[in-house]
Amino acid sequence: MITLDSARELEPYQDQPAQLPAASNGKVGILRLGFERRGDRTILRDLFRQSPLLVQRALYWDEEMPDLPCVMILTTSGGVLQGDRLHMDVALAPGSQAHLVTQSATKIQEMDANYGTQIQTFTLAEDTYLEYLPEPVIPYRASRFATDTRVRLAGSATMLYGEILQPGRKYYRDGELFAYDLFSSALRAERPDGRQLFVEKFVVAPGQFDVARVGVMDRFHIFGNVVLLTDPERAARVLHRTSTPVWDEQTPLASAVTRLPNDAGLIFKVLGQETEPVRAAVRAFCVAAREEVTGRTFPPAFSWR
Repeated sequence: MITLDSARELEPYQDQPAQLPAASNGKVGILRLGFERRGDRTILRDLFRQSPLLVQRALYWDEEMPDLPCVMILTTSGGVLQGDRLHMDVALAPGSQAHLVTQSATKIQEMDANYGTQIQTFTLAEDTYLEYLPEPVIPYRASRFATDTRVRLAGSATMLYGEILQPGRKYYRDGELFAYDLFSSALRAERPDGRQLFVEKFVVAPGQFDVARVGVMDRFHIFGNVVLLTDPERAARVLHRTSTPVWDEQTPLASAVTRLPNDAGLIFKVLGQETEPVRAAVRAFCVAAREEVTGRTFPPAFSWR
């Protein structure tokens, strides 16, 4: 099983929690999801879960793509705790499609020892389509978290991968802006033959390097990152619709899209001071991507008002 324990940025945090040692029983979450085409829709054929990760069943709630299985990833622990080691493996058989979300924001709980990690592996066969659009990540004060995502996809496959990183509990007490110790995120993509397409990794350690500076976050607090892995023709159509950079002083909001190397697809980045404008920008890009790849759109955003 792949681990992140030897990552350089985690070296200062090798002490063990006083409650339970890292990776002990109850702290290793495992989730395995396998999708395949069955008749006129995709089914969740393979499901294995080990707490604190949990999936109950696939639902078909997307009115624009009624044959698309929508799977909500749950956690039984209320977030990521110190010493947690989470593993998720998702595989799509030829011609299948899936939409993955999380139940709520991923909360990286406050820590006084060790760290939490998450390993994600996605394998997409020919003519598959996957949307992985989790809710935002909120790293609490003094938290340490590292995530590594590996995608192996065929040339005809498409994956839409999104993440939104908040600066902490912005409105908690006096605010927790960039009060976490470490947030590390890596994304790697390759073809089935092992040919690497690209690697993107960012390591945020606010106590060691001020992120509220020009050229990093500056006055912005929320970071949105969307990767569209698809063939060059589809990527070109999405780029045509989304290529105009945005600099909105009033909101404020800044966003731009660019091509990935090796004809892997596109990457879209957005910065804002509040979550909802960033979420709206991410959704707009995802709508363009789904429409150009599948010919379908997203259902209207649900309003809680």
